[in-house]
Amino acid sequence: MKKNKENKPSEKSDKKKLLSRKDMLKSSAAISAAMVAGMSLPGCARAENEQRIQTGVENDRIKQVIVSWPYMAFGDQWNLDQLCQAAVDLGCHGIELVGPDEWPTMQEYGLVCGMSTNGMPDPPFEKGLNNPRYRDEVLERTKTRIEECAEAGVPNVIAFTGFEHRDLDNPDEGIIPPDEGAEYTIDGLKELALLAEQNNVTVCLEHLNSRVQNDDNRGHPGYQGDDIDYCADIIRAVGSPNVKLLFDIYHVQIMNGDVIARIREYGTDLIGHIHTAGVPGRSELDDEQELFYPPIMEALLDIGYEGYVGQEFIPTRDPMEGLREAVVLCDV
Repeated sequence: MKKNKENKPSEKSDKKKLLSRKDMLKSSAAISAAMVAGMSLPGCARAENEQRIQTGVENDRIKQVIVSWPYMAFGDQWNLDQLCQAAVDLGCHGIELVGPDEWPTMQEYGLVCGMSTNGMPDPPFEKGLNNPRYRDEVLERTKTRIEECAEAGVPNVIAFTGFEHRDLDNPDEGIIPPDEGAEYTIDGLKELALLAEQNNVTVCLEHLNSRVQNDDNRGHPGYQGDDIDYCADIIRAVGSPNVKLLFDIYHVQIMNGDVIARIREYGTDLIGHIHTAGVPGRSELDDEQELFYPPIMEALLDIGYEGYVGQEFIPTRDPMEGLREAVVLCDV
């Protein structure tokens, strides 16, 4: 049979006219840099109809907040007012991982606290619910924080399994077996759930990576809840709508991968809060790292996620520029 020449596929027409991952990130970076510098963009970057360049949150389908510690403990060390002003300028909903002392200042800027600290001294992730040695202190401080959050309208309080060492000051005492650690964590979360349910506050258990070997919050060797499925099973066992996962995309990618598949598997029954950062390095969400965030944000929308997404990367360059890029990239 004679082929119809007109039916021959056209390579030109079949090519999808979509920006590549690298092009999209570079465009975002160029736009952000130009806006920060107050410069006009070249003609190739301007649409003929003079469409407005996105410089912050516009869609607001993903509720973004800024995690405080990368900006208040690293680099130039912004103060709380500077961080609040950055959140306002970018159109973010608030700040997170701060306590009651910071909430009044945030309220002056019209911002919310997306996630409260649990009241434990730094580093709060070492002494957790998995260890009977520290259990009473963790429960007492977290219960106090739940009540403070309820009074101030803060929706979430962070929680941790804790490190696997029986005695943090004496590692020779050995480690807590994973099954034993899970049982203690489940029991502790069930106790916290009773108070959380009464106060309409959600306790979010965070999974952390133990692979990155350093002491600057990029990795946490010895953390028992370093497997996201292990943490998910703990949340299932607790069985409370007020106890959920803090799904940190950076840590999940390092330890387990399959980020989007796990988001779809866990759904909103298990996921209560989200953190972001680039992999490797826990730095900006740019084209120097392996994750591409827009599809991840779309997956969150697909499961009906309505919680907060906290930008928790450690800035390696101009912090406002990096924040602007990340906020625009996640504003799907």
